[in-house]
Amino acid sequence: MIRGLVSNDCFFQAIEFFKLMRKDGFLPNNFTFPFLLKACARLMDFELGVKAHTLVVKGGFDCDVFVKTGLVCFYARCGFLEDAHKMFDDIPEKNVVSWTAIMTGYIDFGKLKEAIELFQRSLEMGLSPDSFALVRVLSACSRVGDVSSGEWIHRYAVEMGMGRNVFVNTSLVDMYAKCGNMAKAREVFDEMVEKDVVSWSAMIQGYAANGLPKEALELFHKMQGENLSPDCYSMVGVLSACAKLGALEVGESATRLMEMDEFFLNAVLGTALIDMYAKCGRMLSAWEIFKQVKVKDRVIWNAVISGLAMHGHVKSAFCCFGQVEKLGIKPDGNTFMGLLCACTHAGLVDDGRKYFRSMTHLYSLEPTVEHYGCMVDLLGRASLLDEAHSLIESMPMKANAIIWGAVLSGCRLHRDTKLAEHVLKQLIELEPWNSGNYVLLSNIYASNNKWDESEKIRSTMNERRMHKIPAYSWIVIDGIVHEFLVGDTYHPISDKIYDKLSELSKELREAGYVPKTEYVLFDIEEEEKEHFVGCHSEKLALAFGLLSTKTSDVIRIIKNLRICGDCHTFFKLVSKITEREIILRDNNRFHCFTKGSCTCGDYW
Repeated sequence: MIRGLVSNDCFFQAIEFFKLMRKDGFLPNNFTFPFLLKACARLMDFELGVKAHTLVVKGGFDCDVFVKTGLVCFYARCGFLEDAHKMFDDIPEKNVVSWTAIMTGYIDFGKLKEAIELFQRSLEMGLSPDSFALVRVLSACSRVGDVSSGEWIHRYAVEMGMGRNVFVNTSLVDMYAKCGNMAKAREVFDEMVEKDVVSWSAMIQGYAANGLPKEALELFHKMQGENLSPDCYSMVGVLSACAKLGALEVGESATRLMEMDEFFLNAVLGTALIDMYAKCGRMLSAWEIFKQVKVKDRVIWNAVISGLAMHGHVKSAFCCFGQVEKLGIKPDGNTFMGLLCACTHAGLVDDGRKYFRSMTHLYSLEPTVEHYGCMVDLLGRASLLDEAHSLIESMPMKANAIIWGAVLSGCRLHRDTKLAEHVLKQLIELEPWNSGNYVLLSNIYASNNKWDESEKIRSTMNERRMHKIPAYSWIVIDGIVHEFLVGDTYHPISDKIYDKLSELSKELREAGYVPKTEYVLFDIEEEEKEHFVGCHSEKLALAFGLLSTKTSDVIRIIKNLRICGDCHTFFKLVSKITEREIILRDNNRFHCFTKGSCTCGDYW
């Protein structure tokens, strides 16, 4: 009865049965103690567990390997790792279960490298681990990012004949994905004879987390073809991928595969859905989900604050922060990242200073380099470059590429070539391989008509065989991701796309539009500049969207870099003449174009 109750997670009842057994005069034996100790461990009932240990010693069972292993698990679970290791060392003949027990104890307390070393020691002792032990040690490799240990454990599992075990293979997929090796994760996944929803979820989440949202959605569609219903983890991966791609329709379709109550009751699912709606330009929907989530933890509040900030709803973001304070929820670094981003987007320097100071003065939170980066960006945009430079010098940590990159952006915005040269020297020292630093300085020179200096920078890039990060945009139509590069001619209907662009340009010129060729930073003829600015990737995506959607549909486009001023004007006018709502998200903010206006305002 005690074993049955423990096996069904009825721990209180199991302990009551143990007390009844003792009351009836029966003594526990080596079969009773492991289950009693497991119940004590799960309930964190340390006092009763210690009493059980006393009975173990009195009954002469302290040399029994199963009882001793139960004690190892009990002490480890209750946080007494040193006592657990003492129990483990006292086991005369350790088996796989006892080694796995102490290893699990170390993993649960974040001592991941030590757990991997224990696993190695168990192999040196000649023990053959079971699938559970392999799963546990692979989870340690995942969490610490130790792909080299994961690889030899993989080889060992294959040699031991566990290469077809679904649990081991799923752990391998998860390990490779969390270590960033998606090619290897896919190789293991494809070789699996048996795949359950956990295996599919590990791959989908891996793709989404490693910047491969398109592959995540493709795999999700394959999973649906296998008639598998998504679980919480695969759904989070799908929603994350949709958020990155702006694939609103795909995300909404996926959510219909689960009951909405699951999103309202599960904080992780609710947060993922809020994030997806926010990043797809539907902040009102994100807010409605937020209101219906039953338990609002700090993570959910952070998601909605960041979403509001991203959409330029700065006052609403500040109000949410006020609610967080009122509810007694302690904000963390992510909360302040959302607030500082809101200040940056709206140019609220005083508010930014206030929130930045309050981190240390009111909440005892040490600002990270990301928080300093936000402040430097805010000051740089406001032309307070000297104050930004002073802030960098006062930082308790060495400024990294994020910090200097923010200063460099400010220099570009305000055409401070002299400071930009100083900043670039810092960036080259930190990231000599990063072409973006060279490109930005070249653009600064070009925007000031210093074509010789600009050309020298680009010549240096060519000598070092460095290439500029390509700007690309994508749009999702009927669940399919369409990607465009500047001047792209690879799309199947490329001719129609360029015809549509020509048609739009003609209509826009009649409405008074003149291409802003200062955003083409090359020393070429004006006519050529107009051609370059006319086929930016986001304009190609827009033309395709107009050709492929109904007039009532919202067009959603994502760009990996910042949209230029000419494209911003172009999108505003297209929204006016076509009477279409267009949402474009770049790496800076949301731009919602409706009837010739944009919610973000003109900030060039």
